Amino acid sequence: QVQLVESGGGLVQAGGSLRLSCAASGRTFSNYVMGWFRQAPGKEREFVAAITRDRSSTIYADSVKGRFTISRDNAKNMVYLQMNSLKPEDTAIYYCAADRNIVVITTKGPFASWGQGTQVTVSS
Repeated sequence: QVQLVESGGGLVQAGGSLRLSCAASGRTFSNYVMGWFRQAPGKEREFVAAITRDRSSTIYADSVKGRFTISRDNAKNMVYLQMNSLKPEDTAIYYCAADRNIVVITTKGPFASWGQGTQVTVSS
């Protein structure tokens, strides 16, 4: 399985921006569908965004559409989440996820590999 390490989280004021990064190990990164999820305190983990292997398609949760952008660089084994116009309700631990068996990307995944997460805190 691929190993995932997130970075880029932090504290930002409402309306600000952050860019999360996820570094993946292995030489077959391009075989994996990649996704971002988040979990706020006291809430279940929820889907944020996903991207196909060849970057041809992306999907987003309704709550982040128009504000967040997922992208990937297969040459660098990296996936990114650009987050703009952040709101206090975006505060959560953000997780990178990967799966090589997904045929059609949906909000349900499922994703087999997960990172440890990076904290994003948006102050009002």
